[in-house]
Amino acid sequence: MINDYQQWRANPTEFWRDQAQSIDWFTPPSVILTESTDGSASWFDDGEMNSCYLALDHHVANGRGSQTALIYDSPVTQQSRCYSFLELRDETAKVAGMLVDLGVKKGDTVIIYMPMIPQAAMAMLACARIGAVHSVVFGGFAAPELAARIDDAKPSVILAASCGIEVDRVIEYKPLIDSAIELAEFKPLHTIVLQRHQAVAHLDKLIDKDWGICVSQAQPVEPIALRGDDPLYILYTSGTTGKPKGVVRQNGGHAVALKYSMDAVYGMRQGDVFWSASDVGWVVGHSYIVYGPLIHGCTTIMYEGKPIMTPDAGAFWRVIEQYSVNAIFSAPTAFRAIRREDPNGELVSKYDISSLRTVFAAGERLDPATQNWMSNTLGVPIIDNWWQTETGWPIAANLMGREPLPVKNGSATKPMPGFDIHILDDDGQPVAQGMQGNIAIKLPLPPGCLSTVWGDHQCFLDSYLSDYPGFYTSGDGGYFDQEGYLFVMGRVDDVINIAGHRLSTGDIEEVIAQHPDVAECAVVAMLDELKGELPVGFVVLNSSADVTSRGNIDSELSHLVRQSIGPIACYRSSYLVSRLPKTRSGKVLRKVLKAMLNGEDVLLPPTIDDVSSLDEIKKVLL
Repeated sequence: MINDYQQWRANPTEFWRDQAQSIDWFTPPSVILTESTDGSASWFDDGEMNSCYLALDHHVANGRGSQTALIYDSPVTQQSRCYSFLELRDETAKVAGMLVDLGVKKGDTVIIYMPMIPQAAMAMLACARIGAVHSVVFGGFAAPELAARIDDAKPSVILAASCGIEVDRVIEYKPLIDSAIELAEFKPLHTIVLQRHQAVAHLDKLIDKDWGICVSQAQPVEPIALRGDDPLYILYTSGTTGKPKGVVRQNGGHAVALKYSMDAVYGMRQGDVFWSASDVGWVVGHSYIVYGPLIHGCTTIMYEGKPIMTPDAGAFWRVIEQYSVNAIFSAPTAFRAIRREDPNGELVSKYDISSLRTVFAAGERLDPATQNWMSNTLGVPIIDNWWQTETGWPIAANLMGREPLPVKNGSATKPMPGFDIHILDDDGQPVAQGMQGNIAIKLPLPPGCLSTVWGDHQCFLDSYLSDYPGFYTSGDGGYFDQEGYLFVMGRVDDVINIAGHRLSTGDIEEVIAQHPDVAECAVVAMLDELKGELPVGFVVLNSSADVTSRGNIDSELSHLVRQSIGPIACYRSSYLVSRLPKTRSGKVLRKVLKAMLNGEDVLLPPTIDDVSSLDEIKKVLL
């Protein structure tokens, strides 16, 4: 039997032509792929469709209007609500009407600065409905970062909430927005604020308007026809310096890729409950909270809470039981946090999670120790998949909706159709099987991937297509094993050079995580006069770890690394900390740790989740 990847290999254009037939076009595309001489590409350019129509109106028109489309669950406010496809369509149509009343038209940009509430999804879909290009900025981002995005996207309108809630802390958004607008050179025409009773904002500016009043006065509008190559959204990649890069996603390829992935990768059927425990501020939230599940006809969950502390490490299992979740998708860091608080998985037994078929993890490397714990605790397949903000959907995955392959811990399995992955050395030459190198993707990129950088196509070419002619540079390193499984070992700058030997930090972290007392860890390079660099670990122990054993942990971890990797690793130093500094999407700030360790200036990214975690590390290092 020919699998999907082989079908794509045999005829890429026909494969994607077939996949495009799964969505409801107003006018089907006759042009499938358009390639430019500079390496960029777009898909389904002359087709006409609308992403909001696909996500909502299509299901209503096909008799599924009463099916639950979106579940809002907020343990931080003790609120929940279910929206049917019909209800979500009608409310979204009025939000779109509000935008039209404010003068927003096709091609205009709108910034959305909201927490995990239903109106955030409505705002995104309302923009898609009228052809406006939305840019979601994570709620609570600092004013200078929001200002940078305002200047780059030049939005006519900012849609916001009055506040967000982080566990038990209320973060007022309006002062941040006011400061950002003051800092920005570009001035939006309107700021629309959804008032939440936890912190009612003062609407004292001429541009300020109340969401509730504006929506109540608006008339619903119908979705307009858009070309497949019309932009759907801008999503800024998180960085520490320079101008933010706005990844641009086009309507046609995005819808086709997500519809295909919901079926092939995630094995979802219409009416299934799919929960992506992420945030709409990140690409996972765009692809697999809002657009992917709704386009595919699934029920999606917007969860305003944390994996722990809201109220405890059983929060995920409560949601799975309450809403009969069939698949959950979250970053590995969420499961590591749960494992740390409940290492024996005792809280799982309090809930009926029998509806759960699969757990998917992405966003960072899923280390084998965490994958084993998840598998033993939950008793369902734990599936890693690897992708990036730039690609919008998995580059490598296990096709759970086709014939799943055996799981190999530490591997994202095999490349997806459309992604022709090569492992290259620094000179752009292919490396031998089993050897680590730079992961590059042969052009053209498949549907759903970025088409350019907003307002700066040269930046797109320089950042992604210039390192190796004919290839997209992923920035990640890894290797293929003898069976063609892809192992992604982390960013290529997370490589330690020990006396001329290059070792991946991911390899060392994988070994350290095997220790039964270790909840999570991060390994970075420390400068050394003799060997150039040496690995140093920052280690978080499980809450149940025996305090008296902490004195032995350093030697035990050194022994483990020596046994598994060899003396060449020269691993001798471990720092015990209560938590690792991370971005709000769960990525460990290894560059920051490395800079602190080596006494360099520390430049904090705007996405850091807990600045206080760095204070503890400073004390540990001193």
